[in-house]
Amino acid sequence: MSENRLVYSTDIGRIKVDEPQVDSPAKIFKDGAIRIERQTKGRKGKGVMLVVGVDPQVHDLKKLAKTLKSKMGQGGALKENIIEVQGDDRNKLKLILESLKFKVKIAGG
Repeated sequence: MSENRLVYSTDIGRIKVDEPQVDSPAKIFKDGAIRIERQTKGRKGKGVMLVVGVDPQVHDLKKLAKTLKSKMGQGGALKENIIEVQGDDRNKLKLILESLKFKVKIAGG
């Protein structure tokens, strides 16, 4: 539990340790389709749509997220290789992604 790591020294002051940043691996599905999920957990009942399964090595996720948010007219974010778009119009989001040549499935209820 207790870790012996020096964080401050009277000789040199605060000790800063650079820990390597590890990108979370993207969840890629075997069928090649990306999934649109709906999530409300931890969001005070407000729903968001999650676009999961886009390969970050093939597609620019920041650019794709910006395109989706602007075409949907909604806010959103890119977190851990998952694109979040506010709202609950999954069918419209599916049509937009299909027009961008993605194979899309709606996941969840």
